[in-house]
This record gives sequence, structure tokens and C-alpha cells, in this order.
Amino acid sequence: MPDPLEAAPPRTIIRNIAWLVAWDETARSHVYRRDVDLTIDGDTISGIGAAESDHRGVEIDGRGYAIFPGFIDIHAHPSSEPMLKGLTDEVGSRHLYMSSLYEYLPLFDADPEGRRAATEVALCELMQSGVTTVCDLSAGRDDWLDTLGASGLRAYAAPMFPSGSWYTPNGHEVRYAWDEQAGRDGFDRALRLIDRARQHPSGRLDGVLYPAQVDTCTEALLRDSAAASRDCRVPLQIHAAQSVIEFQEIMRRHGCTPIEWLKRTGVLGESTIIGHAIFLDHHSWLHWPTRNDLALLADTGTSVAHCPTVFSRRGIVLEDFGRYRAAGVNLGVGTDTFPHNFIEELRTAAILARVAAGQAQAVTAADIFTAATVGGAHALGRDDLGRIAPGAKADLVMVDAAHPAMQPLYDPVRSLIYAAGERAVRHVFVGGEQIVRDGKTLAFDYADASARLEAAQRRAIEKVPNFDWSKRSAAEIMPPTFVTRE
Repeated sequence: MPDPLEAAPPRTIIRNIAWLVAWDETARSHVYRRDVDLTIDGDTISGIGAAESDHRGVEIDGRGYAIFPGFIDIHAHPSSEPMLKGLTDEVGSRHLYMSSLYEYLPLFDADPEGRRAATEVALCELMQSGVTTVCDLSAGRDDWLDTLGASGLRAYAAPMFPSGSWYTPNGHEVRYAWDEQAGRDGFDRALRLIDRARQHPSGRLDGVLYPAQVDTCTEALLRDSAAASRDCRVPLQIHAAQSVIEFQEIMRRHGCTPIEWLKRTGVLGESTIIGHAIFLDHHSWLHWPTRNDLALLADTGTSVAHCPTVFSRRGIVLEDFGRYRAAGVNLGVGTDTFPHNFIEELRTAAILARVAAGQAQAVTAADIFTAATVGGAHALGRDDLGRIAPGAKADLVMVDAAHPAMQPLYDPVRSLIYAAGERAVRHVFVGGEQIVRDGKTLAFDYADASARLEAAQRRAIEKVPNFDWSKRSAAEIMPPTFVTRE
């Protein structure tokens, strides 16, 4: 394999690829190609098919490999979620419709070193599971852009800026603490950070406006965020329809659903991504009489970031992936929780879609794979990502087709999603430059970052009583699976 630390050669040819998932623009679909060459000029794919030798370039042997377009993760929280491993896997507030947001999410306050370690762990897991583009929804910090730039990923920094925050004083009631000026200041900082991201020397960074959650933003902040998204040509992402509590709160405030409220405030549109969008007015937990929300998303061209794992841990599912897709809603996939294993997220999405719909044909591997590639690219306004075609960026995943978990190999996409997972991912490239070699990330030391994260988790656990409404310890709130005997 070429040395990723050197500048990308003028031409790279991957020869005799066993399986290539290529993009057919006429059919608007991925297709399989067998035993073909792939030509890359600089950071861009220039040809698929027999390639003439070029003594100035580099040739890679593609025999025994299945090559996929790089995956696009449109909703991740790398700086916080990895620290919660082993702690919040099985929590959900029984008096707050099983959500983990209000009682458990505020319990952990990572220090700067912990956030950096968490970010490195998450980015390693993403790259090792074939992700080449990530939307990082986090609180801003000084080293954020440089860490994203060092990873080798294409990254969209999305700094959070709410007008307020939620809290529970008793475990069964949700209240809001408002600071509108803080929201306005955060909005201004976000615009400045996005400008810096676009000027980053890596050339792979951009930004997303992220006004946190629909229920923690004022109407003015929502309207101004939507206007800035259009004026600056930058995507906007917001959490909405993610809990029954939120649905009821927006209905109480405005007499409409969260999706209807975002339509009224001008937020819905082709440059907008709704994180989760689970509790639309058709969801069975709501027993609501209308059926308008799904059509609003489809008609406005709004995208949905589907993150099934974190909600399924609370017994909550989207109802359902196939229904949204049939309605014309663009879907992308995100890793909202630990582990940041994108292929596991795809498997979970496929299985839960069938469970929620009650039938095996509710969703196919093609549907899920499309959401993970061109669906995510569309959500970010990029027609040069998520596909292998001339003119697209050379963001590629090389999968060992001979890996035992891929065998017997009848269908590479199904084998990867349903059986092999990240174990068969060998090499990953972004713009023709290698970021994963032999299954290991080149930018960060996964084991070292994990060790630093463990130490940071211990520090955070000690502070849990300071943030809990009843001053309980972490062991009281989230007891270990088994008692430890001396």
C-alpha cells in the first residue's frame, strides 16, 4: 500500500478489484462491478474500467478485495458518548417515557483531556468501520478543529448553541433554565468556527449550524439559524421529535407538533437535518389524531439522521425506516452513542426496521447502504461523496473479501452488514490518502486513547452526585451487572 504520509501521487490505479460497488447515475443506484480497475487522479476518481499503466503513479492490487464508497456518518457526538460506555447502556427514566435525556445525560461532565480522549476513541472506531465523513455535534473546544484535521477524515464541525437547558428536579418532571444571550453568543461563535473550519489547512473540514434541540431554542434563534444556513450555504442540524416529553412540551407551548413548529419557524428545508425525528404524529406511543409530520419532512426536502442503537436501548424505535423512505424522506445514518461502529449501526437499523414494521420486506440492505452513503451525502449537500463514480472524491473502503466472516461470499454488502462488520475492513482512503491500514487507524493510537478515556471516566464518575437531582452516586443510579465479592 502507498505511504499515506507522503503527498498523494498524481495517479493511483487499483487493479483487478474483485467486487466494486460503483454508482450508476442513470439508474440512480449503486451497482456491482466485477474484476475492474479503478483510476484515481489526485483526490478524485477519474475512471472505472481497464486502465493503462502510468509509470509516474502508484498501482495497488485489488484482487481479493471488495471496494465500497466511504460511509457518511451525519450524526455523532465523539467528545462525550464514548465516556458513557458501561454506564448508560441500560438506563431510561420510567417516569419520563423511558428517555435517557433528562435524568441521565447531564450526569457526566468530562474535563478537556477526557473530551480529547473520547474524540480520538470515537474517530478511531468510525474510521475502522469504514466512515470517511463525519458530522461532529459537540461543544466547542480549543483543539477541536486540529483533532478533526489530524484524523484524516472529512469532518463537519457542528458547535452546539442552545438558548437554554433542560433538567429534572425530581425524576418525573422536566423544567427548562433559559439564557437567551448565551444562545445568541453561541450562535455567533458557531459562525466564526465554521469559517475557521473552511480555512483549515487540512482542506477537509467544514461546518454545520447546530441549534441543539427544538425545545431548548427560542423562536428568534431558530429563525436566525435557518436564515444563516441559507445565506452561508451551510447545513443545519437540530434534535427534534426525539422524546414524548419534547412532543408534549412543544404542543403545550405552541399548539403544534415539533415538526410543525420547525416548519412555522422556517427551519425545515433541503439544507436541514433532523436528528432522530422518531416521535412524529403517527408514532404509536403518541396516539395522536393527525398524520401530517411525515409529509412535511418529505415535501420540504428535509433529511433525517437515523440513529437506532441509542433509542433501542430504551425500547424506542423509529416507526419505521421503510415507511419514511416510501414517503420520500431522505434518510442518513448516525452513531449517536458508543460504540461508534458504523457497520453495527447499519445492521441494527435494518433489523429494527423489520421489527417495527412487522414484516421482512420493510427494508433491504440496499436501502440501508444507500442511506449510509448517498443519503448522507445528499443531507450534507455533497454530490461528490458517498459514491464511486468519475468526478467523485476518492473516499474508499477496501474490504477483505476472503475474510472468514465474509465467506461464503454471495453478496458483499449483505456479508459486510449482517456478518463481517468492521472485522473485514482492511484499508480506508479519504481523497486517495490512506487513513486506515490493515484495520488500524494511522492518525491515533486507539489503545492509548482508550486508556486515557478510562482514567477520564473515573474522574467523571466521582462527580456524578453533584449533577444528580437526588445526589446519588453512579453505582446507585447505574449499578454494575453483578455484585463484586471480596
